[in-house]
Amino acid sequence: MEWMLPGYTPPDFSQPEFKHASHARFEPALADGIVPAGFHGTSNYPEYVHMGSGSWLLAPESRMDAVLVLRQNTLDVLEPRNVRKGDMVAMGRTENGEEGIYVYTRGFDPPPAKRSDKFAFRTRGTRETPFSRSYDELYKILHHDRDHGYITWVLGPAVAFDKDSREAMQGMVENGYCHVLLAGNALATHDLEAAYFKTALGQDIYSQYLQPMGHYNHLDLLNQVRQRGSIAKTIQELNLTDGIIYACEKHRVPYVLAGSIRDDGPLPEVIADVYQAQDAMRTHARRSTTVIAMATQLHSIAFGNMIPSYHVTPEGAIRPVYLYIVDMTEFSADKLANRGSAQAVAILTNVQDFMVNLWNNLKG
Repeated sequence: MEWMLPGYTPPDFSQPEFKHASHARFEPALADGIVPAGFHGTSNYPEYVHMGSGSWLLAPESRMDAVLVLRQNTLDVLEPRNVRKGDMVAMGRTENGEEGIYVYTRGFDPPPAKRSDKFAFRTRGTRETPFSRSYDELYKILHHDRDHGYITWVLGPAVAFDKDSREAMQGMVENGYCHVLLAGNALATHDLEAAYFKTALGQDIYSQYLQPMGHYNHLDLLNQVRQRGSIAKTIQELNLTDGIIYACEKHRVPYVLAGSIRDDGPLPEVIADVYQAQDAMRTHARRSTTVIAMATQLHSIAFGNMIPSYHVTPEGAIRPVYLYIVDMTEFSADKLANRGSAQAVAILTNVQDFMVNLWNNLKG
């Protein structure tokens, strides 16, 4: 049977508490980047705003810690720093419609279980959790979203440290399972190092043997790219023919490289200004339907906080946004859940095993 996205059950706004709810209130921003005191801060859940006459307007996408701005009977979700003087900002700190704003958390709830014991073991994912079902669901989601969604990968450099995982990720890009890649300077640098020297941080990417003077390899690679002024020109002139970044360039898959304070180089394409990098990532967060974040705690948490838990399709349907965290420990998933990204699904393993497993079940 063909896999289908879960359906969305909207709120019943015919209920008395909604029919008699106050209209939402908006006030103008005082200046660029300054919102009125008492503004409504958004969550990553669907949020509805009472516009009057029984009309509740859904914000088409959301994120945590942003504000709702009314523009000609549509709602825009903006980071406060991006609000401009005079923008009409939604006001109110309640969430159940009292001030005309309703935060809805149950749209994708499964049918109630036939039995729910008061006491049970293993109610939370840990390193002991089996992940067979998680993998099976992810295969189906990726098959679906390759053609009907927007798959975002958030990668740490460990993906490029191993020959097989690097080839698997290249295959994902080449076969349409990656619509955008988000990473830092390190992932791109070591992937290009592997393409040129067959090493990552000086280790052979298959045997893991340290190469003589190999600790210079990534620095030499950075110098080559900076000398040429771009990754694309370097790939062409050095005749690089494999890797994750090579596949992105060849297949015109966009990538955003966000800088950090510890970067070597960096590569010319790395965005050094953190707010410019955030804006570039946010462009893709608005489109993402499935996110896979691997072996990069800060990057995973940052992007996880940018995405909503739902996505409105061009046809007007509301579907979930899937978020998978792949890491050796529970930390990233726990941190995301603590910061509000309750939909994060953890698969606790090393990225090499994950990538090879995933690719072996998707290729062909």
